[in-house]
Amino acid sequence: MSMADNRVIVAGAGPVGAVMTLALVKMGIPVTLIERLPDAAEDQRAATIHPPTVDMLVKLGLEKEMFSTEPTGGMEAPLFHFRDRATGKLIAVFDISLLKGEVPYPYVVQWEQYKLVHAALPYIKASGLGEVRFSTKLTGLAQTADHVEATVTNAAGETETLRGKYLIGSDGGSSTVRRLAEIAFEGFTYPDRFIKIGTSFDFGTTGQGYCTRNYFSDPDEWINLFKVKGKGPPGIWRGVFPVPEQETDEEALSMAGIQRRLQGIHQKTGDYEIPYYALYAVHQRVAATFNKGRVLLAGDCAHVNNPIGGMGMNGGIHDAINLAEKLSDVWFGRAEESVLDRYTRQRRKAQVDYVQAQTIANKKALEEKDPKVRWQHLDELRRTSEDVILHKKFLYRSSLIDSLSSANAVE
Repeated sequence: MSMADNRVIVAGAGPVGAVMTLALVKMGIPVTLIERLPDAAEDQRAATIHPPTVDMLVKLGLEKEMFSTEPTGGMEAPLFHFRDRATGKLIAVFDISLLKGEVPYPYVVQWEQYKLVHAALPYIKASGLGEVRFSTKLTGLAQTADHVEATVTNAAGETETLRGKYLIGSDGGSSTVRRLAEIAFEGFTYPDRFIKIGTSFDFGTTGQGYCTRNYFSDPDEWINLFKVKGKGPPGIWRGVFPVPEQETDEEALSMAGIQRRLQGIHQKTGDYEIPYYALYAVHQRVAATFNKGRVLLAGDCAHVNNPIGGMGMNGGIHDAINLAEKLSDVWFGRAEESVLDRYTRQRRKAQVDYVQAQTIANKKALEEKDPKVRWQHLDELRRTSEDVILHKKFLYRSSLIDSLSSANAVE
């Protein structure tokens, strides 16, 4: 095998692919990162970085970028609210800073995923071990006992074959890697869709006392309302709303539909300014395995879930850090290749037992229609938030600290 083939190929330069690549080059492993888009996508997806993930990104050397006061940095958010939309009541306030002294970073950082990718890329290139190729689409995949061959096509339509020791798929929910490796994606898709709407209107000025992360329970139309820095002050507020089965995509995406949803949070004169919006199908699925020969899966390519609770990207970054450590042990002869089976056991457990279970429960709770069950749930949230022991327990679960420690304990 030539020197050039002595590398890992990572497909997909989203947050998981970028973290994966950065972690590997820092461990001394050459990586070629390929991405079918011409640049790191400036999409408006995940932004919530939970406490254990903040710690991982600091250890990777991204502290300066993450905590930058510039628009490219994130914003610290220790609080999150649960509200009842029907009555307008604030039901429960959770405060991650209660975990001070127990976890290194007792808060969430709201840092859009594309900013994380843009922060990681210069370090990858400067390492001398990382090559980043944009406008490079994976079209074929073959593997032997000692290497993988990835057929890729560039923007000009030219095809070449890249060889490497391993191929890691971090290319999202509709992953080409997973499809070409013929790994089943088990689970279900919800009949309703979600719409995400960004507005430059500052909900912080409405006098409602909203914090950076707000969950509204409502039998008719629940909402997640979060703030991010965007391109700078006043920032962007993002609302995520359900789109019921009977509402067409056209209706949901119409300006009237979008304005109706935002006016429903706060009635104001004139239209809301809308920098972006997107409609998407929502799935709860986990790949049958995260490793098959020399092909490995991480992030959305290995598991997808609804975004309530902000667990998707975090779980993907936890995959990347876990896998980088194990792959580095195999690469440098410190461990047998069978350790990669343990990667699947650990990270599938984190997904199935925690993230899938938790996100399915989160959605069910926010949309509950039975008034009695609804109030029991809201009452339980209130009681949990008022009891410091239960409050902390809730934080350990919702911040993915439990999921991480229980997964890492799996042999």
